[in-house]
Amino acid sequence: MRYLPLTADDRAEMMKTIGAKSVDDFYNDVPVSARLKGPVPGLPNHVGELEVERHMTKLSKKNRAASDGPFFVGCGAYKHHIPASVDHIIQRSEFLTTYTPYQPEIAQGTLQTMFEFQTQVAALTGMEVANASMYDGSTACAEAAVMACRVTKRNTVVLSGGLHPHYADTTRTLCEANGIKVIQLTPAVDGELELSKHVDDAACVIGQTPNVFGTLTDLTPVADAAHAKGALLVTVFTEVVSLGLVKTPGEMGADIAVGEGQSIGVPLGFGGPYVGLFTCKSKFMRQMPGRLCGETVDADGKRGFVLTLSTREQHIRRDKATSNICTNSGLCMLAFTAHMTLLGDNGLTHLATLNHEAACDLADALAAVKGVKVLTTRYFNEIAFETMKPADQVLAALEKHDVIGGVRASRLFPGAGMDNVIVAAATECCTAADIAAYAQALAQVLA
Repeated sequence: MRYLPLTADDRAEMMKTIGAKSVDDFYNDVPVSARLKGPVPGLPNHVGELEVERHMTKLSKKNRAASDGPFFVGCGAYKHHIPASVDHIIQRSEFLTTYTPYQPEIAQGTLQTMFEFQTQVAALTGMEVANASMYDGSTACAEAAVMACRVTKRNTVVLSGGLHPHYADTTRTLCEANGIKVIQLTPAVDGELELSKHVDDAACVIGQTPNVFGTLTDLTPVADAAHAKGALLVTVFTEVVSLGLVKTPGEMGADIAVGEGQSIGVPLGFGGPYVGLFTCKSKFMRQMPGRLCGETVDADGKRGFVLTLSTREQHIRRDKATSNICTNSGLCMLAFTAHMTLLGDNGLTHLATLNHEAACDLADALAAVKGVKVLTTRYFNEIAFETMKPADQVLAALEKHDVIGGVRASRLFPGAGMDNVIVAAATECCTAADIAAYAQALAQVLA
C-alpha cells in the first residue's frame, strides 16, 4: 500500500511557493553527467519480495570482509579489534533504544554516557571541551570551518594539501552554502606546515595529522603563525588511536580539533555508520555545534546530568541556529565509550604502540621490495609508497593473491600525478604473516 497524502494540486502549490517549476528543478545542482537518463539498466521494474531477497543475497556474497585475509586499507577507515564485551554492552536494553534525551529525568543513563564520552574525547585530544559527537569526521570538519568563520568574523578557510579529500569536499559543500571562500593547497605527502604561509585574513587553517598520506606533523608552528594573524587552527585526525602516542591537538595549540572516532569500538561495516569527534577551547563553547551534556544536582542535591547545550535549538532558531546537525551518533558514541573505558589510558597506549610497530614492519617489508619507494617518513600506522607500475593495476593484481593492499592515491586526488602511489595502513589486526604475504605478493606483481 502506497502512502501519498498529497494531491497533485497540493504539490503544485508547494512548488509554486518555493519557486520551482517542476521536481526536476530540485536537481539543478547535480551535474548532468551524474544524472540517470532513465531507469537503472538491468533492473526490472518490479519483482516479488522473495526474488529481491535472493538477488540481494547473491550480491552480498561478492563482499569480502576485512577479516577474511591480509587487509591494509586505511585512509580514514581502519580495521581494529573490538572486544566482544563492547557488542554486549551496546545491546543491553537500556542502551539499545536510547535516542534524543530531551527528558533528563528518564534519560540519566544516556546522558551519563554522553558526559563520559565528552570527558574521554577531551582528554584524548588535550582540549578543554567536547560535544556529544557528530555524524562523522568529515561533517565535524565542515562544521569546524563554519564555526571558525563565526568566531573570527572572517570569510576564508584554507585547507592543507594533506587533508582527506572527503573531508575537504564536505567542507567545501557546507562553506559554499554559507558563502565562505575555501582555498585548497596542492596535494602533498608532507606539506602541512605550508599552512603557515596562508594565515593572512583567514578565519582558520585546517591541517591533518596524521594526514591522508600517513605523515605525522607537529602543527605548533602553524598555530603560532595563525594566532599572530588572528586566525584559528583546526586540526583533523582520521585515526583516533594515534592519540595514544602522538602529541595532542591541545598541546599543538589547536583552537578546534575534530576527527573520526570509528577506530575505537565501531566496526568498518562496509562503509558506516561512524562517529564524529568535535572539541574546542572553552571560550568558543557557545559557537560549537551539536549537543553538550553537563553535570548538575537535583532538588535533593543528588548528582544528575542534563543537556547543558541542546542541538543549537534548531527547532526554535531555525535558519539562525548555529548548526543544522540536530542529533548525534548515539549508538556509535556508546560503543566508543564502552571500548575506551575497557582500554583505559594504559590500554590505549599499548594499542597505539602495536599499531606503530605494525606500520614499521610494513614499511620495512615494502621498502625491501624492488621497485618500491616509501614516501611517508614520519608515520603512525599508515604510509604512502610509490611503485614502478600504475597503482590500480598493482592493487588489482594483489587482490588475486588474496591481499587487499590499500587505496590508490589517484582515486583520492585524480589528476595530481599520483597514479603510481598507494596508501596502506597496518593496524594491530595485521599479523607478521599478513605483512610477509603482502611483501611477497607485491614482489611478484612488480617482477
